Amino acid sequence: MMEQVYAAGLRDLNKVLELDYHLEAIARLRYRVDGNHDPVYLELDNATLNGREIRAIFLRLGRNPWFIGAIPRNFGRNRKRSRLAFKRP
Repeated sequence: MMEQVYAAGLRDLNKVLELDYHLEAIARLRYRVDGNHDPVYLELDNATLNGREIRAIFLRLGRNPWFIGAIPRNFGRNRKRSRLAFKRP
């Protein structure tokens, strides 16, 4: 599974080091921080994390993460989903 997360303010070296501290403890996770544009590329061999857990890591750093692109089906598999109702005016 490959995910791209945008979190404004990650160009600061201290924030990158804090993120490294939180992410290095997760087994089979590879990641890369693009210091020029603030995205973080996450790659997991097995879906051991869900979206809420990744969001919580970034929120601990004081960053509001945005998931870029389509979120895989198994990424939030513990949640029930329903279609949004569209009402015509």
